[in-house]
Amino acid sequence: MTAQEMHRPSSRTCSGEDGKLERCGWARTELSIAYHDREWGVPQHDDRVLFEFLILEGAQAGLSWETILRKRENFRRAFDEFDPQIVANYNNRRVKELLADPGIIRNRLKIEAAIGNAKAFLAVQEECGSFDAYVWRFVGGRPKRNAWRTLKQIPSRTRESDAMSKDLARRGFTFVGSTICYAFMQAIGMVNDHVVACFRYRELLELGDGTVRGTLR
Repeated sequence: MTAQEMHRPSSRTCSGEDGKLERCGWARTELSIAYHDREWGVPQHDDRVLFEFLILEGAQAGLSWETILRKRENFRRAFDEFDPQIVANYNNRRVKELLADPGIIRNRLKIEAAIGNAKAFLAVQEECGSFDAYVWRFVGGRPKRNAWRTLKQIPSRTRESDAMSKDLARRGFTFVGSTICYAFMQAIGMVNDHVVACFRYRELLELGDGTVRGTLR
């Protein structure tokens, strides 16, 4: 399963452990089910959490999200619990240590991007007060509520993710293409892209309203 497929709900649903719940078809393993049921699509406003997802989404480029989930705790350890203040000050010695760490994705470009993105992240916080205040502007400050029934309906990028990608790149961020940005938006709840048959779709509607895209037909 590709990273994009892992972040996209499929057109089918899977029964839950109680035999009654239906969930997005990409949630098949213990890790992905837990992530789907507890985190994916939940509106996030904590800057540390937002930084974590920003770095993890960049790290998964070309890989499966399942791979990232398996290595997530290692990433947290290696990147000092995703504290942008600390990551922004990593030096060449630290980069070499990370490249030797088998618990994470040992890709120099991605590691250096995480450091550069930490610096850019701090600059956004300084300018806007918080990264949260900045990034949620791209959806007008509240989640966009979609109503997708099939995989084919779900986009890999949108006008909002295009705008976010362009602005992040302008600010010096890397590994922030529009597809990565949209996966980030899905993960942190800027959009509700659970398929309508999924039990989490209705639960997340209660956490915020937004503009409907797609149809229930």
